[in-house]
Amino acid sequence: MNSNPLADRMRPKELSEVVGQKHLLTPGKALYNMIENGEVPNLIFYGPSGVGKTTIASIIASRTKRALRKLNGTSASTQDIKNIVAEIDTFTAPNGILLYLDEIQYFNKRQQQSLLEYIENGKITLIASTTENPYFYVYSAILSRSTVFEFKTVSAEDIMPAVRRGFDFLSEENSVEIEYTDDVVKTIAYGCGGDVRKALNSVENCYFATPLKEGKKTVTLETAEELAQKSSLRYDKDGDEHYDIVSAYQKSMRGSDPDAALHYLARLLEAGDLPSACRRLMVCACEDVGLAYPQIIPIVKAAVDAALMVGLPEAEIPLADAVILVATSPKSNSANNAIKAAMSDVRKGNIGPIPRQLQNKHFDGEDAAVKGQHYIYPHDYENHWTYQQYLPDVIKDRQYYEFGDNKNEQAYKAYWDRIKGKKK
Repeated sequence: MNSNPLADRMRPKELSEVVGQKHLLTPGKALYNMIENGEVPNLIFYGPSGVGKTTIASIIASRTKRALRKLNGTSASTQDIKNIVAEIDTFTAPNGILLYLDEIQYFNKRQQQSLLEYIENGKITLIASTTENPYFYVYSAILSRSTVFEFKTVSAEDIMPAVRRGFDFLSEENSVEIEYTDDVVKTIAYGCGGDVRKALNSVENCYFATPLKEGKKTVTLETAEELAQKSSLRYDKDGDEHYDIVSAYQKSMRGSDPDAALHYLARLLEAGDLPSACRRLMVCACEDVGLAYPQIIPIVKAAVDAALMVGLPEAEIPLADAVILVATSPKSNSANNAIKAAMSDVRKGNIGPIPRQLQNKHFDGEDAAVKGQHYIYPHDYENHWTYQQYLPDVIKDRQYYEFGDNKNEQAYKAYWDRIKGKKK
């Protein structure tokens, strides 16, 4: 029996067989035309694993009749690059080399630089792949000499035909009839998190786990549910997907969409990332609801404390309560805008000496034009307020905070307009 994974044994040989990536591989699209014409520049494939990057690199090597060499950035060394360079213009690579460098983000700057000479003279055509944003992780000189194409997660609908082909492939390969239902196909396709390779791994696992009876194997829904890789939710706490999910989570709460917010909360919790779920929830309560409903801050803090105390899976309950509350509450970013404006002044050096009446000292030097602190105690006055200057002279007229248009802040504004208006 072939020990290679099913995904490798079934790897497409033609573009028409590739699952998904229609935005790149439809006739007329730039990448499709390049491959069909057999003239391919240096490329960077950016996207999640299991979506066809390696497959397309293999097809390109075949179309351009170049020797395909593969390296992985997690394990390859500079010597590995030198060994590949040594093959240039030899009988093993008469038409040049196509180097497929997977996970290029793990190559350091020196290793990436060692490729420059050869990709510039055309002796090596580089196809680098990465699951991280290449503009953050790939050396700029490599980027400037390459064309970046983004690969997207494959939909479950696109994966379902591949699941059926996987069962049919195993049936023909092993001369065994395999029966399965549409529900089996859907369970595997939806459970793989958009990763075709994982879907085919599940197909093969289902085949191995199903007993042979009367010359055939009948894959049950129970087997598929047990073996479908539900844990394959795309998530890397240090990767782009992490930041995309937490960003969508907070933006959905800010946008007052409780359903979307709960969806992204579920993705965080399914990935076991309770800290991010709690932290962004607290930030959103303070930043996006804020003074429109200031009582929400201790409420959300209590929900977060409860979630951290009970842990997963029960943590989902208080967090769901709080997420729905934040999403459906009135919104105000007035405090957030105010502190950002104040921080901007401080960072620019717009500070100045603290006014004398606010200083914590009781002695004036001989050079002081006005002796005495002259601090005015607000509680000695009607409504516990009277005018005095609090900001430094250089920014004494600066206004950072502007009342929001929500009920709470407008009530505060009306109160202070009434009180302060009496003193003018």
